[in-house]
Amino acid sequence: MGERPGFVKQIRAIIADDEETLRSYLRKKLSLFWPELAIINEAGDGEAALQIIQENRPDIAFLDIQMPGLSGIEVARRYSGSCLFVFVTAYDKYAVEAFEQEAIDYLLKPVSDARLQKTVTRLKERLSSPQPDLSAALEKVSRSIRKTSDHLQWIKAQQKDGIRLIPAADIYYFKATDKYTSVRTRDGELLIRTTIKELEEALDPDQFWRVHRAAIVNAKTIHAVNRSLGGTYTITFRDIKDHLVVSRAYSHLFKQM
Repeated sequence: MGERPGFVKQIRAIIADDEETLRSYLRKKLSLFWPELAIINEAGDGEAALQIIQENRPDIAFLDIQMPGLSGIEVARRYSGSCLFVFVTAYDKYAVEAFEQEAIDYLLKPVSDARLQKTVTRLKERLSSPQPDLSAALEKVSRSIRKTSDHLQWIKAQQKDGIRLIPAADIYYFKATDKYTSVRTRDGELLIRTTIKELEEALDPDQFWRVHRAAIVNAKTIHAVNRSLGGTYTITFRDIKDHLVVSRAYSHLFKQM
């Protein structure tokens, strides 16, 4: 049975991201930039996203790359139906280049209004065209992401108005407090719940050095390391007036400097 004359098919979409603030942001902005688009459901993890897509067969799926359970890439691979996928990613520019080379839609966190509007325009154009087989493209993007994700690239810090994403390269140091870990940037301090031990295991050890039981420094931000008469090393930083004392257990890192 064909469509009725003058009938316009409603475009349906789902949003999958483990950050509720981002899901809310996308829903709100999409209602402004594309009011005809119907957001029919949301998911907070990959397994739920795949189930929703399989049951509802949306036209478009906005998928976070990093979700509990299945990643956004894995969700797209496992779905055999027709759907336009937009991947939301916090990966650096090198992984993003892979998306651009394969003509896959993506949104880089933090998502800007201008980038979202551009994506909406592209989606409208693609809906009227045959959808390509993305299997090979998804594999290439996945390989690129694996190359850039061996170490932690972004830090998520809670703020009053939502989540702030901080590039790891912009952080001067991490310092443990009573219940939280302080993240020092040029703009000030933010608090996260990730422990120093967890950060040490996730960060690039060539760039981030443990200098104390309660502290990790970004070696690229160090201005000088001064040694006192008693043999204690103190780190000073470029552009900020803070300093950190190196514990004796880690002083060997600086003895040959």
